[in-house]
Amino acid sequence: MVEQQREPTRQRPPSEPAVRPARHGEAGAPGLAATVDRLSTEIRALREDREAQVLVALAEGVLVERLNCAPAEAARQLQRLASDARMALPELAADIVNEAASDATADAVVEARAAQSTPGTGRTADGAAGPQHGGAALRLRTAEAAAILAGDDTQALARALLDRALGPLGATAAAVWSAAPDGSLTLAGEAGFGPAEAARWRYVPPGLGTPAQQAITEDRTLWITESGDALPPTIGGGSVGTRAVVPTQGGGQRVGVLEVHWPGPHPALALQRQLDALAQLCALSLSDHGVESGSPPGGAAAWLVGLLDGLLDSAALLRPLRDRDGRIADFMIEHTNERFTDPAGRPRGSMTGLPLLEAYPLFAAEGGLFERIKQVHSTGAPYRSQSTVLRFPDSPAPRAVVAAVGLARFGDVVLLSWRLPERDAWLADLLKHAQRLSQIGAFEENLTTGEITWTEQLSALYGLPPGAAPVPLHQLSGHAHPDDTSAVGRFLRTVLHQREESAITFRLRRADGVVRHLRVVAEPLCDASGLLVAVRGAYQDISPHRWTEVALAATRDRLAGAEQQAAERHRLARQLQRAIMPPMEHPVYRAGLRVAVRYRPAEEDQRVGGDWYDAVVLPDGRVLLTVGDIAGHGIGAATGMVVLRNALRGLAITGAGPGRLLSWLNSVACCLTEQVTATVVCGLFDPAARTLCWANAGHMPPILVSRGKAEALTPPDGVLLGAVNAASYVETRHELQRQDILLMYTDGLIERRDSSMEQALGQLLAAASRPVDDLEDYLDHLLSCDIADTDDDTCLIAVQPT
Repeated sequence: MVEQQREPTRQRPPSEPAVRPARHGEAGAPGLAATVDRLSTEIRALREDREAQVLVALAEGVLVERLNCAPAEAARQLQRLASDARMALPELAADIVNEAASDATADAVVEARAAQSTPGTGRTADGAAGPQHGGAALRLRTAEAAAILAGDDTQALARALLDRALGPLGATAAAVWSAAPDGSLTLAGEAGFGPAEAARWRYVPPGLGTPAQQAITEDRTLWITESGDALPPTIGGGSVGTRAVVPTQGGGQRVGVLEVHWPGPHPALALQRQLDALAQLCALSLSDHGVESGSPPGGAAAWLVGLLDGLLDSAALLRPLRDRDGRIADFMIEHTNERFTDPAGRPRGSMTGLPLLEAYPLFAAEGGLFERIKQVHSTGAPYRSQSTVLRFPDSPAPRAVVAAVGLARFGDVVLLSWRLPERDAWLADLLKHAQRLSQIGAFEENLTTGEITWTEQLSALYGLPPGAAPVPLHQLSGHAHPDDTSAVGRFLRTVLHQREESAITFRLRRADGVVRHLRVVAEPLCDASGLLVAVRGAYQDISPHRWTEVALAATRDRLAGAEQQAAERHRLARQLQRAIMPPMEHPVYRAGLRVAVRYRPAEEDQRVGGDWYDAVVLPDGRVLLTVGDIAGHGIGAATGMVVLRNALRGLAITGAGPGRLLSWLNSVACCLTEQVTATVVCGLFDPAARTLCWANAGHMPPILVSRGKAEALTPPDGVLLGAVNAASYVETRHELQRQDILLMYTDGLIERRDSSMEQALGQLLAAASRPVDDLEDYLDHLLSCDIADTDDDTCLIAVQPT
């Protein structure tokens, strides 16, 4: 059949949009898919038009040379010939170029014609008759035009070869490999295998034995039938079909391999020349890609390999290995220089081609070298460190080595170099740092030759610049503090004359005026005859320790004085408190009233507080009952308690009620004391009426125990003493029955750190509800419940009508 002549490619005017808007009905996801398919078709058509234009331009060039005419005349002549032959313009152009050229493509077309004319040959993978000879020329020359357009983009070339030349022959996948002198391969381009498979086969180390490596080694095309049996590893391996592996040659050297896969059997003789022609196109692309002879795997330049081999440290080239999302998952060790030494003892050759984290998995630790390598590859900024901690696999446990490390990026590869410390140098460096940290400097003085050897740290202790002459040992007295010269003289006589080891601590006066406390120890060295020939020893700067001792001694003296003063103050406060509290050895009996009291002081003297209680019979027969708590501790709290307690006693003589008494007492706290605040509960008990009239100034409410049930009385309104200058307090009355018990107490009885006052008060009410046989035992029981967990003073009064 004769193909329809395609219209000449029309250039799109600048005003014409590159992408037409979606047609009516193409809204939503289906419309978007339709738009993508339409645009893909247009892109393929544009690509085919560009390839056809290149092919037509080549044919026009042939006509210009053969007819010796102008390019315009050649174009018109080509159009006329295509019209007369009733052929498509690109097909005629392919025939003209093919007839004019004497290359591998022309030989391939001859082979295709012969295969088509021979019965039983030239069948495609699906069994259909092979293409006509004109079709073979068009396929191959179109692939050649695609190669021209692809330039050094080998990935685009692989796709064009599959779409234009190999796909019509039934092939489903193609791969283009770039070969390196050491036998390794890099996948330069692929089509049909998929991105995941391409990522797995991005690099093939030397000696793996893939079909592509065999084809280069044997320098011939390999035809492999894939039947599911054990086959050499390769891209897309494991599928059933036929595989052709064709080595490519450029510049007299094997520069790569073209590998093609068919899903079924395919005749070899009918395709060999075509495959050779396509492989030659791959060689041109690989050469344009810049792969140099002598380059390392992956296409790094020869000068970079030379630079690596010229380094005196261990060095390696690392190329990133990316996952399917394009992120760096690892680095591959492409090349190691001749001085490369593996700390784990593995031979250098076994390291080339290994992923970095497979060779050194501990580099992946957080903050390790792997993260630093990725950072250098990302930013391009070099990295150098003299003290990088590297961990290498070792037995029985990984060992850490402090090494000098350098990193630099060259294109897409990273150069890694390291210098591992030698044992002697490492020990010397370790000793140097130990002397610096401990402020120790060593010396040795040869008394025969007069030669003196000092370490750098000793010169620093003396305040001497580097290279300054050391101070002989016999001149040590001249550099010591005048008060220490006698001790230094005894030290020198012991070492130099008595020939015995000795040590001394003295003050060194440096040339810069600084005085340091040093300790020096020295030992004499004698020959076989007992003659003193040398002295060696060490200095240590103990100034910080000396100054610390002096500061500690002064602090101890100050603390001792402060502790003595505090103990005296607390002793006085305790004595004052005990002197003013009423006696409690015996219960207080009054007409119709029994009163029992308990006062429990704080366990620590530093916690002496201002808790007080009082039970006084007034001239009118009523009984004054009070419990109070001064804020704070110490002598100030105790003296404030004395003022308020005595003032309340004096005010109660007036016969005023508890509300008026607390109002007057508040004025005393505000005006006649120094910033005293206190809580007080004040009650007046009338024995005749058995009534209690009481007022409260911010204190804990009294507890009434009646018929075996304890409840807290509702306190009347009243702020704590000393809070405001003028305050009034509300009074309330309660009638007490026989055998009722009224409990008045301070917060030291129930205060806890881990619970609220309400919760602690509930525990006190439960403990107070027990039957009462003896009032004294009853109070002891309440104190023994240990409701409170704070070390504070506690006052407790129990009042029971009789």
